[in-house]
Order: sequence, then structure tokens, then C-alpha cells
Amino acid sequence: MDKKYNDLSYSISRIITVKYSTSFSIGVKCLGRDIRNAVYAIYGFIRLADEIVDSFHGYDRRALLAEFEKDYRIALERGISPNPVINAFQDTVRNFNIDHRYVDSFLESMKMDLREGIYDHEKLTRYIYGSAEVVGLMCLKVFVRGNEDQFKAMEPYARRLGAAFQKINFLRDLHDDTQSLHRIYFPVLRNEDLNEKNKMLILEDLYEDFREAEKGIKKLPRCAKMGVYTAYLYYLSLAKAIEDTPAGILMSRRIRVSNKKKVLLLGKACIRYKFI
Repeated sequence: MDKKYNDLSYSISRIITVKYSTSFSIGVKCLGRDIRNAVYAIYGFIRLADEIVDSFHGYDRRALLAEFEKDYRIALERGISPNPVINAFQDTVRNFNIDHRYVDSFLESMKMDLREGIYDHEKLTRYIYGSAEVVGLMCLKVFVRGNEDQFKAMEPYARRLGAAFQKINFLRDLHDDTQSLHRIYFPVLRNEDLNEKNKMLILEDLYEDFREAEKGIKKLPRCAKMGVYTAYLYYLSLAKAIEDTPAGILMSRRIRVSNKKKVLLLGKACIRYKFI
């Protein structure tokens, strides 16, 4: 593949990451230089698919997602794509031997968002696996650089961290998900609005995910530990902010962590990094 085009493909994925998520991009910058592009490529791909599902209102989102998936399948066969985001991702899938089943599960979760409105426990478990846990597994493949023994040892922790991040996203985006997208992810909210009791039930569940995930962060390769730990601290801070916010407010607006707080969390991560 032409190096100039390949570099451009990864650069566009990096721009997408920075544009859509300052917190995630800060975490990526804390990774080893040799693996940053691969993580940008993963984020760029999942973000573009997610945008098709969540933001392309007024268009045939099912057709657009089907075309996106088809273009990815063709890119895998050819080893190149005229879509720079897909091109960078398929290159990463090849270079780091990412299991195709993870990508399949992710795309299936995106399709679920187009046909499901209210999730029960079984559907939610399947959705979180495909939308978040496999993303953590894709990144883990990059972090261990193909070491299968390391991957298998840390696989459960990567899944728990991905699940925790997704559950926090659900709580943070509760207003938009329920009002604009007409989705209810948490089964406990099927018959009642968020209140302090069910909010704490959800938080206790994701805090347990965090506790388990932290065990895995300590085992990560040096090239990945700082970046993942920074993201861990950011999402944990967001969870604490959600805990401190009345349920009624969570139902009416999106909770954010300020850029100033993100910088402070980065400094905190740098200090604690040596001790994890």
C-alpha cells in the first residue's frame, strides 16, 4: 500500500478521535508511540459506525450501515479501501491479528440500535459485549502485540473495563437516549424513570466492573498502562459525578467532566502510574 495514503488514513482517524473525544484522545497520547495509530484506527471505525446509527437522521441509516459493513468486508479482501477510516482499520486488523468475530459482534450491536428500543437483560448483555467489550478486546490485541498468552490472561479484565465505560455512557447520555433516540438500555428503567434507588443499583454494578478491571490494568504492558489508567480515572471521575448528581437532573441533561478536571486527572494518573 502507498505509504502516503496509509499515513493519511491513520491521520484522519486521529482527527476523528480528537474531534469527538478529548478524554479518549488524551488517553491515546499516553500510549506508546508505536501503538497509538492502531488505537486511533479502532476508534475512528467504531465512531463512524456509531455516527451512522445515532446521528444520520433523515437518511436510510440501515442502508448506510449495510454499505459501511460491505465496504469493510471488501477492504479485508483487497487489503485497501478508498474510505480512509476503513482503510486504517482493516490495516490494523491485519497487523494485529484482531479476531474478525469481534468486528462482527460490534456491527451486530450497531444493528441492534436500529431495531431495538427497550432492552431486557439478555439483549443488554449482548449489546454491551458487541458495542464495548469487544472494543476493549481489539485494543488489548494491540497492547500485547500478538502475545496470545498475555491476551488470554487479561481478556476478562478488558471486557469488564469496556462494560463499565459503556454503562457510564448510558447514564451520561440518558436524556438523549430516551428523548431523542427512544432507547432504554437498563431493564430497571423499563417501567419507571431513573431515581436515586435504581441509579445506585446501576452504579454498584459498574463499580464492581471497575474494581475487577483495575486488577487487569496493573498487568498491562508498559506501553499501554498509562493510557488505559488515564481513561480509567476519567470514567471513574465521571461515575462519581453521576453519583453526586440528582437523578432528575441526569434525566434532563448530559453530565460532563470539565477540561480542567481532565488535565488534573492526567496529572493524577502520572503520579499514580508508578505505583500500579
